[in-house]
Amino acid sequence: MFGGSGFLGRRIVKHLLNHGLVVRSASRHPARAGRKQAHHELFSAVKADILDRSQIAAAVSDASTVVNAVSLYSEHGGVTFERVHVEAASQLADAARRAGAERYIQISGIGSDSRSRSSYIKARGQGEEAVDVGFPGATIVRPAVMTGRDDAFLTTITRLLRILPAYPLFGNGDTRLQPASVEDVAEAIARIASAGADARLFEFGGPRVYTYRDLVLEVARLLGIRTRLVPVPFVFWHALATFGEFVPGMPLTRNQVELMQIDNVADTRLPGLRDLGIEPHDIDQVLRSA
Repeated sequence: MFGGSGFLGRRIVKHLLNHGLVVRSASRHPARAGRKQAHHELFSAVKADILDRSQIAAAVSDASTVVNAVSLYSEHGGVTFERVHVEAASQLADAARRAGAERYIQISGIGSDSRSRSSYIKARGQGEEAVDVGFPGATIVRPAVMTGRDDAFLTTITRLLRILPAYPLFGNGDTRLQPASVEDVAEAIARIASAGADARLFEFGGPRVYTYRDLVLEVARLLGIRTRLVPVPFVFWHALATFGEFVPGMPLTRNQVELMQIDNVADTRLPGLRDLGIEPHDIDQVLRSA
């Protein structure tokens, strides 16, 4: 399991263990990745940087399934979208194949497109293609924007609704979204890892499709908050995100703005959560559990 210390990765590890699978979490900071599962008899953590070929080869040794949940949302120095989402993913898939793994699961995202003008979206799409070459028959999982405790999406909307007299929308708020519970996505990946799957491409979305405007209004209603929505042109958001990437801790990046300009809705022609026997949770259930 690569990326086991991340927002989704932590949940995947938990659900894999719940399925009775032996889990080896590989990360640059193994102590951090294994903090909650440190004493679980089926869990171990090893030091491995996904950018280091020799370390990933050692980490995947004897593994029957390899899951890659590593993601990069902001480039810094030589750590680029191309390096992480394409080159590293390709190296990991190739290492898994050479190690004799039966399955390789690549976590991507809805909207990934190797022909996109966005460097982030393009890299995610190219990463899918590279993985398919490195590990023929790999399973690609594309979740919609994910919600859950300590997420970067619903938590931000909730916080801004509580502190701002008016809520700034991305554009006119017309972008369509299908938020998925991170726990549902993690359980789906655990089921694929434990039982396999005939399909090679999944898209996971929640039970409802919202416009961004309607989603904000629904969250406000559930919280009992009255708010006023203010459309803000995307050109402003791009300028703010460009500036913000030079400010440590800034919660907005250019790739997030770019993602908010395209619909984030699962393709109904592809298998999703229900095809794996999972009834998706809506945002009201997520807010109650947060």
